[in-house]
Amino acid sequence: MYEGVKSIRFAVLAAAAGLVLAGCGDESDPGAGSTPSVPGPTTPITSTPTPTPGAAGLPLTVSRTGGFAGFNDQIVVGADGIASVTSMGKDPSRCKLEAGFLGTLTDAVKQVDWPAVGITKPTIRHPDDMIIAVASGAGLARLEDPKLKPLVAPVSKLLTEATQPGNLCKPV
Repeated sequence: MYEGVKSIRFAVLAAAAGLVLAGCGDESDPGAGSTPSVPGPTTPITSTPTPTPGAAGLPLTVSRTGGFAGFNDQIVVGADGIASVTSMGKDPSRCKLEAGFLGTLTDAVKQVDWPAVGITKPTIRHPDDMIIAVASGAGLARLEDPKLKPLVAPVSKLLTEATQPGNLCKPV
């Protein structure tokens, strides 16, 4: 009889562990856990932007999801400097990047060896992980990937300016 009690305890423990893990989120259900459920780095980007001739790597797609604050932003910057912005809780918007900033961003995109970056679907590393992913041409990776180092400063500025339009991104 003692073996039967041990088996029941093990089954109850396994079921409880399964329930706890199910509450942590599941990539097959983007709405589970605290992960936002719009296209972003936790959801595969099914169509990677293709570069426009002469625009070196643009359009550029930047996604920011997760984090303690529950970010869910996506910015697509076209070769014409127009940024299409979607942000959780806000209406989609568009703004025109200031020419100097667009040049800085374009120069940074040109410095990245996109084929070497490859396509690495960013995944959540821990609860409340904030993922900033960048895609251009044939490359997709988290911003903290060392191969994307030239983009760190301009993308950080882009996330600030495009999601809260100001001097560098005028609404259109």
